Amino acid sequence: MQTCPLRTSVIGSYPFPGWLEFATQHLDRFGPADRAELQDDAVRCALHDQLAAGLDVVTDGEQTRLDFNLSFYGYLEGIELESAPPRRFGPPAHDQRGQHRVLAPLAAPRGLGVVEEFQRLQRLAAGFGAAAAGVTLKASVPGPYTLSGRLVPNPALGYPDRWVLAEALVPIVRRELQALVAAGCTEVSVDEPSMSCYAHREDPRRFVDLFNRTVEPVVGRTRLCTHLCFGNYKGRAVGPRQLAPMFPAFLDFQCDEMHVEMASREFAELELIGEIARRRDAAVGIVDVKSYYLETPEDIARRVRRCLEWAPADRLVFAPDCGLSQTARWAARQKLVNLVAGVRRVRRELGLPGA
Repeated sequence: MQTCPLRTSVIGSYPFPGWLEFATQHLDRFGPADRAELQDDAVRCALHDQLAAGLDVVTDGEQTRLDFNLSFYGYLEGIELESAPPRRFGPPAHDQRGQHRVLAPLAAPRGLGVVEEFQRLQRLAAGFGAAAAGVTLKASVPGPYTLSGRLVPNPALGYPDRWVLAEALVPIVRRELQALVAAGCTEVSVDEPSMSCYAHREDPRRFVDLFNRTVEPVVGRTRLCTHLCFGNYKGRAVGPRQLAPMFPAFLDFQCDEMHVEMASREFAELELIGEIARRRDAAVGIVDVKSYYLETPEDIARRVRRCLEWAPADRLVFAPDCGLSQTARWAARQKLVNLVAGVRRVRRELGLPGA
């Protein structure tokens, strides 16, 4: 159980500043020191916006990653990175992301890069002084099933399907989690949106087993979170947006916080947060990252009150539906400001700290 009732948090990603989007298209013109400066400045921007909003939990905005999980493939040995997706034009869809061929046994001797990201976050957050005092710094790692989604199976190497690829990634993700804890990370999100996207067609108990074996070395050593959504590439979902196929099986996940997408689905199946809250903290997606309607503080307060009908304040966390990388920065910034203002309004009504 958390110590901050009605906690405010984020999933992980945040929109790139416009200058960083431009720079990523011309990285060959930058030297190593230039790129390091770009990364530091981008993380400072993401931190500034989150701290200015007043969030209880912040991240580095995943500003050094190309995407939620695509950049991790650059750390994997045994694959051939696809330089361009097979479909480059037309309306955005997941087939524009491409896949990478597996050519040799999978390995990641350098890790997945998340420890370095977290250490950068620690260093840069310290520069904000009192503004960052008492704020939790969170790191996020993709789970093995989600990470396996862009890899092409290779039966000749013993990787006949996605499940076998995911199993090969389990020890790699486990080592990254252990290294994060050793680096002092007190909150880690192991994100498995692919599990929620495909729970309707796979055995959800198999997902639970895979997740629990992945996180087993760090259970009880850090606050473990997981994020369940239905996809958000270019603001598009990829799975049927129903929680029912995941439950009750997903209640057996070994985690301290489980986040569910609610706002974009008009809070359908909201009663399920009561089931989640009986076992762990329920993090509710209360801001729609797929919409450019800017939820007002009063909108947020009404949604918080609805959630309180199903779960107690000390079991509730509020965040956007998903990462904010696919939302324009001007909107993302205001959505976070209004999220915090609305939650604080309800804290005042209940006489809770942090109002």
